[in-house]
Amino acid sequence: MKQKVMLSFWVMALSLTTQNCQPKIKNKTLNPDPLIQMILIPGGTFTMGGRSDQAYPDEFPLHKVSIAPFYMDLHEVSNAEFDQFTTATGYVTVAEKDINWDEIKVQLPEGTPKPADDILRAGSLVFKETSSPVDLMDYSQWWHWTIDAHWRQPEGPGSTIEGRMDHPVVHVAYEDAQAYASWAGKRLPTEAEWEWAASGGTMDKYPWGNDPIENATDKANFWQGIFPYKNLIQDGYGGTAPIKSFPSNPFGLFDMAGNVWEWCQDRYDVTSYAIDKSKGIINNPNGSNQYNDPREPYAPKHIIRGGSFLCNESYCSGYRVSRRMSTSKDSGSNHTGFRCARDY
Repeated sequence: MKQKVMLSFWVMALSLTTQNCQPKIKNKTLNPDPLIQMILIPGGTFTMGGRSDQAYPDEFPLHKVSIAPFYMDLHEVSNAEFDQFTTATGYVTVAEKDINWDEIKVQLPEGTPKPADDILRAGSLVFKETSSPVDLMDYSQWWHWTIDAHWRQPEGPGSTIEGRMDHPVVHVAYEDAQAYASWAGKRLPTEAEWEWAASGGTMDKYPWGNDPIENATDKANFWQGIFPYKNLIQDGYGGTAPIKSFPSNPFGLFDMAGNVWEWCQDRYDVTSYAIDKSKGIINNPNGSNQYNDPREPYAPKHIIRGGSFLCNESYCSGYRVSRRMSTSKDSGSNHTGFRCARDY
């Protein structure tokens, strides 16, 4: 049991403004492949970074970014679409493979002992609601390493995506999302593209506007109540919601807030915003060329954006346009998915 707890911590360590907005082209759609309709996002210049008093330190400094037009998936990749990919290619996700200790140990502090082989089995992180208030700094209280949890069994053995084919796929690692994007003739969005797209070309705090979160249960899928032990489910969903269940943002994109976190191309580098600011207005940034998270220096992390059904005002507030999160590129969970982009 102790080894399971230790592995949970190791895996968790690996996983877990104002704007000048002038759209240049008319919004329209494209179907480059038979899977997901794409929206043409107009180019523009905006101030990237923290937009509210809830902003975290890594959302600063504010800096000017210019984005060229690009295409973005109308919605998050669903189970049905991911199933088409795996059926066509035979692809096996990271969560479906046993853990390779030689690969994972280089991301851990030197001297970290190897756990028993039965602990290094295929699996992923699954959220489990607690029965009472807990220390919000101790995420092992609600995240549990679950053997044989993966995209087809989101809550672990005995669960299924039957009846949820129109929900966003989860338990996808960065390389899984990259593999799908490559197969579909697309790519993952950059972090700057993602923030610009989520903003809808506005100065708003949220993709839905500035309506306070307590009045936004019809705007996005997030946690209502007290996290992580009391979910009022006022939006109608205790977990993921079907794609396009909530209104789109001004650019016509669905679920840019809540439902599931979404992978971006960029490596996580705590200094990247400061570097970008020093360059003046930066055109189409694609992130840092290094991984740099002093909190977990051994783990190569990428950016995820948008928040999930677990985000709450008291914890995470990931549904804010400027909110950033870093996650180990070889980890997944039952609230992490993705959508794709494509060059114009």
